[in-house]
Amino acid sequence: MSTPTITQSPSSSKMDTKTMVSLATLTAVAYIVMLVSKLMPSVMFLDFDFKDVVICIGGFTFGPLAAAMISIVVAFIEMITISHTGGWGFLMNVLATVSFCCTASFVYKKKRTKTGAVLGLSMGVVCLVIVMLLWNYLVTPIYMGYPRETVAAMLPTLFLPFNLAKGGMNMAATLLLYKPVVTALRKSGLVPPSQSTESKRFNLGFLLFSLALLATFVTFALVLAGVI
Repeated sequence: MSTPTITQSPSSSKMDTKTMVSLATLTAVAYIVMLVSKLMPSVMFLDFDFKDVVICIGGFTFGPLAAAMISIVVAFIEMITISHTGGWGFLMNVLATVSFCCTASFVYKKKRTKTGAVLGLSMGVVCLVIVMLLWNYLVTPIYMGYPRETVAAMLPTLFLPFNLAKGGMNMAATLLLYKPVVTALRKSGLVPPSQSTESKRFNLGFLLFSLALLATFVTFALVLAGVI
């Protein structure tokens, strides 16, 4: 008796190829955004990074696993190209991005509405702050050579406000950019049709909320960096 063979339909293969191209494109864009982010003022040895916006867009579109994959790949490429922090920097980079983007993407996957996006991103910020407080307490004494007591004193005064500002800016920017970026990807055929259950009409209130949120956290970040 001959063994039946399972063949993949052309449409399924085509969709897989499109998804791979989309993820590769988002990975490349995230890396470029990371490079541009290096121009921003830093807070001591901590850098603000907007690549999480691109990765969240990928996670909202393709799910939390896609966000995790892009996070790891971009962090690895950063480590072998421009980073001077080695494996520790790679670890902290991945932890920060995954805690924010995968949390937000998971919640949005369950509730694909503007409310779900705001809730998911808010939970992502909370998760980012908690995870990075813990891991900075564990890793910074090893990496920077600071006494653990010094690092513990820096948690509420440096790491907490820094990660809150970083997460808040990425949250606001994601809310502003998700729709136009994904719309462009859909028109190019690289992203499947929307699964959102909400009306696609322009929402001025949501736009103003996102802009106000972004302005608030950008100002907060500039204060932390000593610019204003």
